[in-house]
Amino acid sequence: MFLSLNCFGQEYSQSWKDLDYAGDSAIYHRLDIYLPKVEKKSYPVVIYIYGSAWFSNNGKGADLNTIGKALLDAGFAVAMPNHRSSIDAKFPAPVNDIKAAIRFVRANASTYRLDTTFVGISGSSSGGNMAAIAGTSQFEKQYTYGDITVDIEGNVGPYTKFSSAVDGVVDWFGPTNMLLMDSCGGTDFSHNDAKSPASVYIGGPIQENKDKCLLASPTTYIDPTDPPFLIFHGDKDRVVPHCQSELLHEALQKVGVPSRFYLVKDGQHGPGVHVSENLKLMVDFFISSKEKKVLDTDCIGD
Repeated sequence: MFLSLNCFGQEYSQSWKDLDYAGDSAIYHRLDIYLPKVEKKSYPVVIYIYGSAWFSNNGKGADLNTIGKALLDAGFAVAMPNHRSSIDAKFPAPVNDIKAAIRFVRANASTYRLDTTFVGISGSSSGGNMAAIAGTSQFEKQYTYGDITVDIEGNVGPYTKFSSAVDGVVDWFGPTNMLLMDSCGGTDFSHNDAKSPASVYIGGPIQENKDKCLLASPTTYIDPTDPPFLIFHGDKDRVVPHCQSELLHEALQKVGVPSRFYLVKDGQHGPGVHVSENLKLMVDFFISSKEKKVLDTDCIGD
């Protein structure tokens, strides 16, 4: 762990690298925090989860120059955690790690000048899947679907008494109902294959492990208490079909959760989607979600 003071025009003023959010010194349990250039007592925070098809345990820092920069320029602190890969441990372990990272941010807010009255979360691809699950499962400890029960919250790290709830979710082209990835849109490989990223993630072919597959899908947990969502997906994505984002958006709207979905013309799996106009929409979404939370809290106080 170290503190970095940047004086050469970088997009952030301070950063703490390789914070051990689980207390076990493992590389997959390290987290970076960046603060904006603008000087304030504290900053609302957004946690960003890298995409890797769940295969990487050391991808923190990905998209710092795009998503991270846009958030920092808008005055948000940015936290970027690693998590266990699907080779290290199967679902729900990587989700447990993300929830532990959220709890770490809340528990150590004063140390890192974070205003945790607003905690947003975002992620791309597999990171989008986990960001969305963090939003839809945020008040669940254990959850049963069919014959399978998972500990979706987990007990990673020393801060288990803190909340892992989030106040807004931006999902960039993440899988949302993985049972349907091969049936609701065309991709360049079979997600149903035993060696696909989704199958490796849950520990077996998804169509032969339907209950566990759905437990790894954010649509399973949706209820009216979920935070607002903003969802982006390219219409030319050949890795995760854009119907996955449509399914999430429709399911959220069905129960009254505020959700906006942007189908990005000519967007692929990342390229053409993380572009300036969409980054601005993300920033505006987090700002408005923060303002609405403040307004709602004031109204409750009255």
